[in-house]
Amino acid sequence: METDKIKRPSFMYALSMLIAAVSVISIGILVFDAPIQILMFISMLVLIPFMMGLGFTYKQVEKSMMKSMSRALQPGLILLTVGILIGAWIASGTVPTLIYYGIHAISPQFFLVTTLVFCSLVSVATGTSWGTVGTAGVAMMGVGATMGIPAGLTAGAIVSGAYFGDKMSPLSDTTNLAPTVSGGEIFSHIKHMLWTTIPAYIIAAIIYTIVGLRYNSASVNSESVNQLTSYLNETFHLGLVPMIPIVVLIALLMLKKPAIPSIFIGAAVGGVIAMFYQGLSFQDVMNTFYGGYTVESGIDMVDSLLQRGGLSSMLSLIALFLFALGLGGMLAESQVLEALIASFAHKIKHTGTAVFVTIIVSYLTLAIGGSVYFSTVMGGTLMRPIYERLNLKPENLSRVLEDSGTQAAPLIPWTGGGLYTAGALGIATVAYLPFCFLAFITPLISLFYGITGLTMTKKEKRDKKKAKKLVELEA
Repeated sequence: METDKIKRPSFMYALSMLIAAVSVISIGILVFDAPIQILMFISMLVLIPFMMGLGFTYKQVEKSMMKSMSRALQPGLILLTVGILIGAWIASGTVPTLIYYGIHAISPQFFLVTTLVFCSLVSVATGTSWGTVGTAGVAMMGVGATMGIPAGLTAGAIVSGAYFGDKMSPLSDTTNLAPTVSGGEIFSHIKHMLWTTIPAYIIAAIIYTIVGLRYNSASVNSESVNQLTSYLNETFHLGLVPMIPIVVLIALLMLKKPAIPSIFIGAAVGGVIAMFYQGLSFQDVMNTFYGGYTVESGIDMVDSLLQRGGLSSMLSLIALFLFALGLGGMLAESQVLEALIASFAHKIKHTGTAVFVTIIVSYLTLAIGGSVYFSTVMGGTLMRPIYERLNLKPENLSRVLEDSGTQAAPLIPWTGGGLYTAGALGIATVAYLPFCFLAFITPLISLFYGITGLTMTKKEKRDKKKAKKLVELEA
């Protein structure tokens, strides 16, 4: 059989493959400012001769790419429907209503912590960080701009709140995926995450509150506020009716209805309101669904806040997902990461070391694969035998995967989370990255628990058969 001819890469060979893939991406971005999508595609091509050098045929290489790329279909469809949702909710007056009343209701001093809490509640209720960023997040960016709050700070609070909810909601796909690949159970996983996430959340909230105290009514650009609120009040019918799509979407997701039809129904309700309440034609709504909401008000703040969304706005992200997962599939099939970890896996004899290595693996696989799904699956698969050898319960591993990989998903510019967040909020990833306090604090607390052994729950009886799985990894 052809599979008998395939060799496992040595440490140096695996390292060479990894360096080749990473070099194409990093040099392309830093030197040539090239689009990440084409760099990911070129990286895939660069790895083909490496894999064939291990004994793979071209058909096997192609199969490994296609198998992994197929996992982009579901998140890709979610992306497309979220794009439709953003455009529809602007046209329906949903986002303008949130911006208008948010400006009048929120004090500048407490805007950041309010944004954190508001986005947390929306994300916990819906189980989607991307949906939260694209709806509540867009609205809060508008409110923050009128209050003189730096866009990076506002986006940092939005991301922290959205990804807190993504971690803690049983409706979230990553919250279900992490315990699945770790061999655990979802509610044990969520309960175990409270030990790291809640302290980190409280610390982040305190930081946002302290930072927010620098801003007061004097920092508000009254002229811009008046222009924005006047335009919103004159252009849209504001009030309770435009809020109906939010209620519908949250209700569907809380009832555990499938994400894609639920999000589209939320968008469709917004489209109906845009026609019958805001006065748009059916053709206008269809154009908004595809190309996003367009406006030429002559007011920079209005145009920058409202001109976004649409199915087409997500197509570049779909391409990124396909190529990132294809690259990740090739690295997984050729056992590159296993070869690298096997060189030192036998030296991991303490929970602190295991947690530290898991965090590094999560960040590395996230950067390579461009997707939190790839990071979670690879991190869980690679590190699970080590946690079993250390007699640790599965929720320890799943917690670390979420504390690191899930939280960092929007912080790496070329990942799906980074590109989506930057596109939806209209701000570069590097501009909000320093202010995503929750993403930095949570893994530090997780590492502290690993070093001290606190909350690192052990199995009552050691499962010797599972512990032996590490022998294969170290062989």
